[in-house]
Amino acid sequence: MTNPYKDKPWFKFLSNKYVWVLLFFAAWMIFLDNYSYFGHRVLDKQINELEDNANYYKEEIKKDQENIKQLKNSEQIEKYAREKYYMKKDSEDIYIIEFEGDTIEK
Repeated sequence: MTNPYKDKPWFKFLSNKYVWVLLFFAAWMIFLDNYSYFGHRVLDKQINELEDNANYYKEEIKKDQENIKQLKNSEQIEKYAREKYYMKKDSEDIYIIEFEGDTIEK
């Protein structure tokens, strides 16, 4: 009993043990290994998110440093306290005017 596919080129290619080892190695590296392709995709996505966060925080640090430079002046400190915390001098009255749509709904 002879194999009718023995002389076919695709059968010779697939019956080669080196092809099987290469296919097994490729499947192992792509799907099963700790350093698989899919694992690298997840890790690369996390790295990109962390880099975006780092850039965001660097920009926030720059803004805060500018605010700190401005607040070294006593007039700027007073202005900041009046605008952000509604602080006032003893002889002053503060009126906060709110229009419809300006309030935050709770």
